[in-house]
Amino acid sequence: MRFKDIAGHTQIKKKLIGTILNQRVSHAQLFVGPSGNGKLALAIAYAQYLACENRTEQDSCGECAPCKKISKLVHPDLHFIFPVVKTKKISKPVSDNYLPQWRDFITQTPYHSLESWLDFIGTENQQAGIFAHESQEIIRKLNLKTFEAEYKVMIIWKPEKMNISASNKLLKMIEEPPPKTVFILVSQYPDQIIQTILSRTQLFKIPKIDRESMSTTLKAKFNAFSDQKIEDIVRLADGNYIKATKEIKNYDVQEESENFKNFAAIMRYAFGVKVLELITLTEEIAKQGREHHKFFLEYSLKMLRETFILNISPENKNKIVYLAKKEAEFAQKFSPFIHKNNINQLSQEFNLALRHIERNGNSKMILLDLALKITRLIKIKP
Repeated sequence: MRFKDIAGHTQIKKKLIGTILNQRVSHAQLFVGPSGNGKLALAIAYAQYLACENRTEQDSCGECAPCKKISKLVHPDLHFIFPVVKTKKISKPVSDNYLPQWRDFITQTPYHSLESWLDFIGTENQQAGIFAHESQEIIRKLNLKTFEAEYKVMIIWKPEKMNISASNKLLKMIEEPPPKTVFILVSQYPDQIIQTILSRTQLFKIPKIDRESMSTTLKAKFNAFSDQKIEDIVRLADGNYIKATKEIKNYDVQEESENFKNFAAIMRYAFGVKVLELITLTEEIAKQGREHHKFFLEYSLKMLRETFILNISPENKNKIVYLAKKEAEFAQKFSPFIHKNNINQLSQEFNLALRHIERNGNSKMILLDLALKITRLIKIKP
């Protein structure tokens, strides 16, 4: 992975390169930013630049032996920790159990999300996490001597998924790191990482991809689309490359995502007080994996926000509303029912359901309870 393969972030790239050229490499770094902005790819590009034998002031060479090994994620001094799931065959999973799938997943594109990773490995009804037994692997790997490079690099993707035991082990390693070791934590939700780890890292805030860079990248890759279509997609994506590629896939056929279909159905059934239909629908949703329940609730919160904005500021819909065609059509019709008198309560109920799901509550009961509460809240008058 090279810096040039990642859209935008010109100033961030210069800053990261400068830490190496000026020999100011921090042993613990935290890359923070929203989904789909390429922060994991930046971490890998940084590791490649650090190991490169012929680096320039702009990028790694991509041709030396270390560059080629890192591009294939097989360099012996580059290690990864990432969320995994328990299965019938693997009761105490660690990242190495999923390393072949991880390499395939990462090399497909510079842009990654937890949802796409879990879909890639085909999870069932388990929550993904970085579990206590992973901490022993961290210690084992980092106590090894470097094989080829000057530094050992450990990239921890989604450190917010670490349980307390693994977090405490990592803290000890960060406080007393082995020589020539670099930790790069890549997080979307740093507020969920224990404070003692946060305080010991050098923070790099990775923003959304800027519109110009997104537009240039998409036009080069999808040249069959008109400039106007690309610009529409860039606006809808709002700096998220993963969302942009989904919008491109759906632009003409306008396929409805499963999350959208379920959200629209729940709202329609709740408005019509169709309890039997709500029971059937929530039971169907509950059959999916727990992580998918969380993605659905997070998606629903986004839809509530956009629908509410359409209600209070319809004249600005092309500037501040980020919805695909069918989402926008539904939100436009439904916006009169999402207003200042119920938006806070609706948001609170969806957030409460999300917290209960995260704490391993019974998904079927949580989703049905939420749906029944919506039938009351949706009837509140503006």
